Amino acid sequence: MEPKLPQNRLYALGGFLAVILLVYIGILFNTQVLDHEAYLAKSVNSIAKAEAVSASRGIITDRSGRTLVSNSSAYDLTFDMSLLKEGEDTNHAILRLIKLCQARDKAWLDNLPIRQEPPYTYTLDQVSDTQRSRFLTYLKSLDGAKKALGSYLLEHPELVPEEETASDGAETPLTPEKQSANLLERFPASALTQEVLNGAGLTAPILMEMMAEKVKLADGLTALERRQILGIRYELALRRTNGYTGCVLAEDIDTEFISLLADGRYAGSKVTTSTRREYQTTYAAHILGTVGAISSKEELEALGEGYRWDDTVGKSGVESAFEQYLKGTDGTRVVSVNDEGKITGQYYATEPEPGSTVELTIDLELQKTVEDALAETIEKMTAEDGNTKRGGGAAVVKVGTGEVLSLASYPTYDLSTFRQPEVYAELSSNPAKPFQNRATSSAYAPGSTFKPLTALAALEEGAVTLTEKVNDPGVWYYPEMIEGTEPFKAYCWKRSGHGKLNVTQAITNSCNVFFYEMGYRLGIDALDQYAKAFGLGESTGIEIGDNPGILAGREEREAAGGVWYGGETTQAAIGQSDNLFTPLQLANYIATLVSGGKHCQAHLLKAVKSYDNSEVVAVGNTQPLNTVQFSDSTLQAIKEGMLGYTQPGGMVFSAFKDCIVTAGAKTGTAQLGGGKKNNGMFVCFAPYDEPEIAVAIAIEQGDAGAALASTAVKILNAYFSADEVGTAILGEDQLLP
Repeated sequence: MEPKLPQNRLYALGGFLAVILLVYIGILFNTQVLDHEAYLAKSVNSIAKAEAVSASRGIITDRSGRTLVSNSSAYDLTFDMSLLKEGEDTNHAILRLIKLCQARDKAWLDNLPIRQEPPYTYTLDQVSDTQRSRFLTYLKSLDGAKKALGSYLLEHPELVPEEETASDGAETPLTPEKQSANLLERFPASALTQEVLNGAGLTAPILMEMMAEKVKLADGLTALERRQILGIRYELALRRTNGYTGCVLAEDIDTEFISLLADGRYAGSKVTTSTRREYQTTYAAHILGTVGAISSKEELEALGEGYRWDDTVGKSGVESAFEQYLKGTDGTRVVSVNDEGKITGQYYATEPEPGSTVELTIDLELQKTVEDALAETIEKMTAEDGNTKRGGGAAVVKVGTGEVLSLASYPTYDLSTFRQPEVYAELSSNPAKPFQNRATSSAYAPGSTFKPLTALAALEEGAVTLTEKVNDPGVWYYPEMIEGTEPFKAYCWKRSGHGKLNVTQAITNSCNVFFYEMGYRLGIDALDQYAKAFGLGESTGIEIGDNPGILAGREEREAAGGVWYGGETTQAAIGQSDNLFTPLQLANYIATLVSGGKHCQAHLLKAVKSYDNSEVVAVGNTQPLNTVQFSDSTLQAIKEGMLGYTQPGGMVFSAFKDCIVTAGAKTGTAQLGGGKKNNGMFVCFAPYDEPEIAVAIAIEQGDAGAALASTAVKILNAYFSADEVGTAILGEDQLLP
């Protein structure tokens, strides 16, 4: 039998346990009841922090689902001033991180447009429009720079666009200070150059001194270290004006770099996740467009709700046109840290939702062929005459829907590398202007490619019949001449003349005299009525924007302060005079013609699908904007005239004998004068019996449209290859047997 413990010892032990229990209960009561709010606030403020998580942008595909643009995930080094403890120096913390990047051979972000090494000069000719705009915003925030630039503009007001204001009487004269502020507010970022800044007394070294004084750079730093720190302080200043305390210092860091950050206790640093645009093709740069940082408060406000200063947004092309679909919905992440600032846990309060998938009408394989064929032709021409300013554009449109299958512009660029400073500088200085989208933005005189439209208008208005023949002796005289003056005359390209031709023969032989006569019989007003119905002289409606071109006529001439003379109608009828159209407009006009008059909006959007493909959000508009009324016999006569071009004896038969489908075509030669070669223009459609696509090509100083025929044949053969024919017969969205 075990001995029993003395009774008093049991009482003592029980009392001790009771005291401990009471103390414990008291502490719990104090913590959870009496001081609940204080402890909760302390817990939230010191342990948990909510931060926005950017959603990845939607991907972009071609019409067959081939990925054109996607995203890749990465870890970034972010410097955040709010993480600095009291007494820690911002500039010293930045320099430590820069030296870490140097040790790891890792580039850090530096968007300050001043050379990073002596001699310090501006690099504004090597930065994007967004970066130039951001730099101007910064200068306006720096008192000394703002004053100097404003004073300079007072002396050079011609640098600022005229202010559009309504005045109903005398105005109170502005003080010089207010005039300066007004000019600076209206000063366009595009006019900000090194010459302007130097003229304002803001050389790069002087501006750096202003910046150094503002951020209180310590003595003892080398010139190189000062420049490095100022690059980051510049970025921080831009963000701080919009309520942000941090910026990305280095992108896409590896795990070893991350571990060094943790071990070295680098003040103000944190690792953040991000996504980058990843390009799966080097083609279609002008179509896809670019993304970039928000450049100003005005842009941020214009974008509306759901955007933050650090967001990446579409700047041009499809990226901009379909921003509303490509932008995802940001999420919220709650991060827990201990008192040393180390992350102890995290969870998503709201999951980010990626942007939608944008499916384009573009066919990537066809796009490759069109770009390569255009480049090959232009490079061959340039090799022959050394004209480095030559460029060109091409468009392929699906008949009856307005879907754009390809848009090509040469020279072009690579979206994945063009932002590299040395690459951007080379592209920007290229006299052929590779950033210009010649397929949609460059307008050219159409030359004889306009003649089928003149023929249609003449037939439909009864100015000529299908059987009437007009004699071409090689020269045409304007019937209405003022007595005593020399008769106005215009020549055919074939000075010996073509003899008597009907409308179909006139198209095949591109007879100028026949179409001079048609222009005279029609008059400019009737001719313009038909041209407008085909969309010429107006925007095609394509989502990435385009040049509306110019339709020659009374309206355009009078708007420019001039007078339209009757004799000029003869030149307009053959595609000269003031007529200027883009390759896309010409392709859409031919597509409208051979479809029987269905004038559709040219568009790039095929469909928008939710990121998980569970829902179709939007589809492109394939319905006609209007239908041009004309008879079947008129269409047949014009098509036969264009067919004659590609058949034996036709002007471009030597090229089209290798075409795998029967096609109709028309060349155009647009005269430039001044000793320059003519622009070459070319349009075609295929197949002849049931047209599916229309093509237009323009090459600056390409001499004659016939020189472009082989380029067109390569495009047609690529589209109507065996695989494409099989797909076309089967139809889209049908299962293979």
